[in-house]
Order: sequence, then C-alpha cells, then structure tokens
Amino acid sequence: MARFTLPRDLYYGKDALAELKNLSGKKAIIVTGGSSMRKGGFLKLVEDYLKEAGMEVTLFEGVEPDPSVETVMKGAQAMTDFQPDWIVAIGGGSPIDAAKAMWAFYEYPDTTFEALCIPFNFPKLRTKAKFCAIPSTSGTATEVTAFSVITDYAKGIKYPLADYEITPDVAIVDPALVETLPPVQVAYTGMDALTHAIEAYVSTLNSPFTDPLAIKAIEMVFDYLPASYKGDMEAREQMHYAQCLAGQAFTNALLGIVHSMAHKTGAAFSTGHIPHGCANAIYLPYVIKYNAHDKVAFARYADIARRIGLAQGSDKACVNALIEKIEEFNRLLGIPKTIKEFGVKEDEFLAKVKDIATNAVADACTGSNPRAIDPEQMEKLYKCTFYGTEVDF
Repeated sequence: MARFTLPRDLYYGKDALAELKNLSGKKAIIVTGGSSMRKGGFLKLVEDYLKEAGMEVTLFEGVEPDPSVETVMKGAQAMTDFQPDWIVAIGGGSPIDAAKAMWAFYEYPDTTFEALCIPFNFPKLRTKAKFCAIPSTSGTATEVTAFSVITDYAKGIKYPLADYEITPDVAIVDPALVETLPPVQVAYTGMDALTHAIEAYVSTLNSPFTDPLAIKAIEMVFDYLPASYKGDMEAREQMHYAQCLAGQAFTNALLGIVHSMAHKTGAAFSTGHIPHGCANAIYLPYVIKYNAHDKVAFARYADIARRIGLAQGSDKACVNALIEKIEEFNRLLGIPKTIKEFGVKEDEFLAKVKDIATNAVADACTGSNPRAIDPEQMEKLYKCTFYGTEVDF
C-alpha cells in the first residue's frame, strides 16, 4: 500500500490571500522571516485578514535563512505563551519550515529535536492548532509538503524533517508575493523546483499519482523560468504554480541524492553558505550521470526528455539532451558549473569531503534515490562536482 497526501485546501491566483478572512479560529500567530513581507505590505494584509476573521493575532518575526534549532525553540515558546489555534507562516521556505518544527514543539513540549529527525516519527499534530502556509518564493514548495529543513550550525548540518503530520492544512499560492523577487533568487528557487520534479520522477517511490505532477512541473519550468528570471510577471506567476506542482510530486514520491548532497554542504564551508537551489543546480547534472548507470533511472530520464519534447530517438540521446538543457539553464542563470567555481576552497573541501560524504549517504533523501550509493562513491561524486570531472563510475 502507498500513500498520497496534500493539503486539505489550496488557494491560488490573484488575491488568494483574501481567503485568510474565511478561516475559523480564535487566535493566530504569524511566523515570518526578515523585512520583505513587511515592506511589501503583505504582513499587514495577512494580519488584517485574520483580524477580519475574528482572530486575535500576534507575530513571530525574524526567522533567518536556513533556520536554526535555536530559532525553532524560541518560536515554540512564543506559541506556548500565546496559545494559537492557527499557525500562519508567510515567506520563503525558511519561515515556513521553521514554523512546521515550532508547531511540533508547541503541541509536544517534551519531544526532542533528535526524535523529530527520525523520518516519519512525528507525534499526532492538530491537537492545539492548524497550519496555513503562504510562500513568497517559487522553489521549496514547503506549503504543500511533508518536509522541513532545520540547520544545526554547531554541527554544520542541515536536517530534513519528514512526516505527513506537518503537511499544511491550507496552502495559499498568491503570485503577488513573488513579483519583486530578485533575479538571483528566481534562478536558485527555479532550479530547486526543477530538481524536485526530476528527482520525484526517477525516485524509487514514483507512482501514477506523482508522475503527471512531476512532468508538468518540469515542462513549466523549462517554459517559464528564463522569462521569469528576466522579470516577466506572467511567467513568474506560472513558475509559482510550477514549483507547487513539483512539491506535490516530491512530497509523495520523495527525492534523491541531489538533495542529500545539498543538505550536507549548504552550511559546511567557511567560505560562506551555498544557497540550497544553487547547490541543487550544480549537483543535478552530475547526479543524473551517476544515476543513469541504473537501467530503470536511465529510461526514466529519457522519458522526461521525450515527454516534454526535448528529444526523441535513443535513450542515450534523450538523457544527453536533458543534461545539456539543465547545463544550458545553469549558464543562462549565472549558476557555477562546480562548487570550486562557487568559491569553496580546495584545501577545506578536501579536508571535509569524507565526513560530508558519509553524512550525505545517511541523509533521509538517499533512500529513495534510484541508484544505491556508499560513502566512497559519494566522496568521488562530490569530487566530480568540485573539479568538474566526468562521472564514470
């Protein structure tokens, strides 16, 4: 038996935010990041709609990019003090992911972060509150997924939390929130969405329910990301929907080692944070070449190219066309070909790669990758992504 889970309600399109005034509850806490939602007027709009719904409202602001364990615990305490029956998270993936983890600690103060790190080990939620997610970027799709990524900066590791309990009850996908995204963020989040869809399609848990969502998302990213990057608002709206479709696919089919690799290198190097979508974009062509040694994955990558009209003919020609298209997009979007080009220092990389590889193999996303990998192979793959060498194993 398999499972397919999505939010109870998804509202999308112009003025979708207005649906907040139809929520039923007494108290709502709004969780958000820096100042962009406040400056854009969206935070006040959300607050006003919730008050129109008859709720008392409080704010938890300042969730940092790649939220920390410490921020999660502070937010959970704020919820405990306020006792909301709605948690409304607005912003990029970081505040929504953080709010999901806060939710668990609010409802179960005695649980531990270590317990939540075990995949699909969350306690039963909704004993105190329901959850509404409003994304302001077009990539993570956390508004429709069972995942949250929290960073332990002391260890330099990102932990992907996974459980269908943290799938939001309500998702609001309003394109107005992404109109002012800077091009670099459009690029990184767009490639994150593409990675989600491709990994979901070749995952060992792909299904007839997830395949159409993944293929449509891939097609839309290839159709709309370049124009969205250049500021076309119609294309940007379509990218907001494409990333949501990709999220619906991967929350049910899961992901693969592109994400395993990105999770373990985002906060690992002293030269600075590697944005998640950028890391995914760098690793994706190398991982396709690695996974293509598996016959089933090879055929499914080829199927992607055929179904979106990239190429016909032999499987090899189709897989090559897919890789070339991704590399073309990376060049167009200003994404480096290697993590060395990104700026990671060689001596630090070589000193850390063995441990990073071991951690990546242990990542929750590795289990659904179509081709098995061990720490030695993972280390070799990381070295390919650092030096730009061919994946021939």
